[in-house]
Amino acid sequence: MSQRRVRLFSVGILLIIVLLFVRLMQIQLFQSEEFSKHKVNLLEDSVKQRTQQILIDDGRGLFLDSKGLPLSHEEKMVLILFPFLKTMDWDSQQLANIIGVSKYTLEEKVREAKQPFIYGEVTESQSESIANLNIPGVISVKGKWIPNTFPAAQLIGLTGENSEEYKKRYPDKQGYDIKIGVSGLQKQFDEFLIAEAPSKLVFHVDALGSPLFGIDVKYTGQNNPYYPLNVRTTIDSELQENLESILDKHEVQKGGAILLDVETGNIAALASRPSINWNDPYSDEGTKNMMFEQHIPGSVFKTVVAAAALDEGIVDRNDSFNCNLNIRGEPASRELGELMLDESFSRSCNRTFAELAIALQKENPNNLEEYARKLGLIGSLGWQGDVFYLKDFQQFKSSIGRIFLDNDHKNDVNFISQTGIGQHEVRVSPLGVANMMATISRGGNLKSIRVATEIQYADGGALFKFPEQANDDDSVSPATAQRLQQLLRKVVTDQEGTGAYFQNLPYEVAGKSGTAQTGIEIENQQLYNKWFAGYFPFQNPKYSLVTVNLDVLENEGSTSELFSDIVKMVHDIEESSS
Repeated sequence: MSQRRVRLFSVGILLIIVLLFVRLMQIQLFQSEEFSKHKVNLLEDSVKQRTQQILIDDGRGLFLDSKGLPLSHEEKMVLILFPFLKTMDWDSQQLANIIGVSKYTLEEKVREAKQPFIYGEVTESQSESIANLNIPGVISVKGKWIPNTFPAAQLIGLTGENSEEYKKRYPDKQGYDIKIGVSGLQKQFDEFLIAEAPSKLVFHVDALGSPLFGIDVKYTGQNNPYYPLNVRTTIDSELQENLESILDKHEVQKGGAILLDVETGNIAALASRPSINWNDPYSDEGTKNMMFEQHIPGSVFKTVVAAAALDEGIVDRNDSFNCNLNIRGEPASRELGELMLDESFSRSCNRTFAELAIALQKENPNNLEEYARKLGLIGSLGWQGDVFYLKDFQQFKSSIGRIFLDNDHKNDVNFISQTGIGQHEVRVSPLGVANMMATISRGGNLKSIRVATEIQYADGGALFKFPEQANDDDSVSPATAQRLQQLLRKVVTDQEGTGAYFQNLPYEVAGKSGTAQTGIEIENQQLYNKWFAGYFPFQNPKYSLVTVNLDVLENEGSTSELFSDIVKMVHDIEESSS
């Protein structure tokens, strides 16, 4: 072989060695935690190959109900078995006796296991007896577990692993397989809830799965008694669970209900349909919170028109309207005769509110929008403010709603007429409607809606408290609010009112119905949004309530029984707790 060939061969070998050395440095020094385009954490994967481990707490902060009890999770004692038991002589009979199963069943489960597994739930007394056995690899532990389903699911939201989004949100953190909030409150409060260190039971094994360093199972995890942080919500678990059951009873396919505490502006209960498909949670509309989405309100919007007309002096108590005509001045499908404002409101005369809307917009093209904001129907509705270094932190994201889509429509008589009865481009959320009812019941005082009262340390101490936020600078007058209260009550007391169905409820109710054409047809049949929104008890308001059934046929999906059952449920709970 010539010297030239020898030199070329030597250089080639040297280059290969250099490349291998560079690759080794890349793996061990430079990219050990983010190897390749897939961002593989080689350190963690190498540990996984040498251990048997089971997660007992992912380390993420959790959500509590208004009483401080678990809302989005369960705390339970479980029995955990490690597969290395199959290589040991252990007292399976005593363990089987304690948990009430056969010895054969227990041993068969261990023989089949390749990783540590949860055998089942145990009681506190069973846990003590299991601990007294002192069998390595047989452990009873209390953990925090996320159930397959949980209440207020769309409100609480979902978590998931997304390494790119994690790195974008937290460029200074590591551990890109950590779950982050992707919707609802999980996303809004993510910076407070993000896990620092998951809790695991770890056992080191060799390549055959046999004990490597003795038979002790190690605990790894968060030892700081103050972390992770938890969020204490305003949700009353009892009200929430019953609200969900009532929606299921009435087979609401799309829509839901929201219950607001009038005094505080807190969301006491909220349920949205369709439910989340837990087998594939991102596959359909189940992840959307319909109570925060905007929908066509129909006659519920007449409350805004009445408020503006009263506050601006457009209408007098003795003014009458020809309710035999529709909004275009043609014969109406319902001949209601000559009606004054009170009866026009209670019997939902479209002609009256088309005329009033036209008069209001002629005086000021922004009147309807301004009064919708004054009542808390549209705009930013939730709690917003500085939380430590987070400026203008928002507890939740919801649709701000709209009255007109185009400024030119504010001066078009035809469009204004349709807007006055809650059609055309009017879009509002059930949250906004509930807020409007609460504002009226408080005498016109507007408050921001809260869904959380505190961010808490793990030991229950408060890290940050969310104070109530009032906004009385731009609201309707107390006199107008009082007249609106009378109008809303007459909807129920009027024998021909659209809310007469609620006259015999255990609480006196005030409210407004709404039936809106959606413009969507199925088999040549129009679909409607059906609403009832109100508050109770009338004399001493405590709750505002909105029920809505979306995209239903004209003769289906009434909200009357739904609203009625929720009021009765609240009454029963209040009576039992008093």
